[in-house]
Amino acid sequence: MAILVLASTVSWTVDKHICMGRVMDVALFSHADDCGMGKDMEKSCCDDESFTVQGQHDLKITFDDFSLNQQFFIVSFVHTYFHFVEVDEKEPNHFSEYNPPPLIRDVQVLDQTFLI
Repeated sequence: MAILVLASTVSWTVDKHICMGRVMDVALFSHADDCGMGKDMEKSCCDDESFTVQGQHDLKITFDDFSLNQQFFIVSFVHTYFHFVEVDEKEPNHFSEYNPPPLIRDVQVLDQTFLI
């Protein structure tokens, strides 16, 4: 969830260097390197393009910002999610009527075999 919040709030800048119609370099968050041909020629055949995807800066969304259909969906989803699985507080004991066999002698102590 933290990665999703971070990705949606950061502004992304992609910079491309295009030379003779071909993409030569693409950079994320920085300036793309040029191919060196634009400096030598008087009329450059290279072009730089960049675009920025703005991140979301307002993260304070209230319940009133949703439409009535969205509110109805959220309330019904939460209601069915929490009432879908009923949790038993007490686990049934199927062996309550069973009595263990009587201990005649302690075999572990007599044979000196212990589980560690």
